[in-house]
Amino acid sequence: MIQIREVSKTFTLHNQGSAVIRVMERASLSVAPGECVALTGASGAGKSTLMRMIYGNYLAASGEILIGGVDVVRAEPREIIRLRREVLGYVSQFLRVVPRVPTLDVVAEPLLSVGVDRAAATDRARELLTRLRIPERLWSLSPTTFSGGEQQRVNIARGFAHAYPALLLDEPTASLDAANRDTVLELIHEAKARGAAIVGIFHDAEARAAVCDRVVDLTGFSPQAAA
Repeated sequence: MIQIREVSKTFTLHNQGSAVIRVMERASLSVAPGECVALTGASGAGKSTLMRMIYGNYLAASGEILIGGVDVVRAEPREIIRLRREVLGYVSQFLRVVPRVPTLDVVAEPLLSVGVDRAAATDRARELLTRLRIPERLWSLSPTTFSGGEQQRVNIARGFAHAYPALLLDEPTASLDAANRDTVLELIHEAKARGAAIVGIFHDAEARAAVCDRVVDLTGFSPQAAA
């Protein structure tokens, strides 16, 4: 479902004489449906960079990133938008939403965007918000007014609302209490059971051991290692 082949990445520092910084060399990995792969490595090894390249926020310098057969490196913007809407979900550490939109609508939106009727989308949103312990009295309010922990749980609910065939998870259990951490791990297991291919960054070693089938250390793809 996810295939990364010989991917390299550089950054050009235009405010420093156009210096070119090589951050990744010829990274390759694949993730099958129903599999969860954890990215590990020292700080600066490229974990977040690779996640952003998979999602299409960063453009790879070379190589292929295939998501369900679509090469993100060469895809047109409209193809990236469709991929994000239908195929590739991303649970980041930060909630980015339009202000004043109620929390219930924020969580239901990914389902509405793929044609699920409003009643079913709202029911799914209610289920996830309940499981993640967001009080019902808050559902009609914008999550921009919530605490950091509440926003994180809304972000998780939104990310798991649609049954994406591929998922990116950036520290999904960070800063959660034990009960909500366990709920997130349950959601990951459920996603795997329905066949989602998952790539994640998990600094929580126990969470990583609980849900991940393999660990890929990106240190081996650093320019220093390649040299």
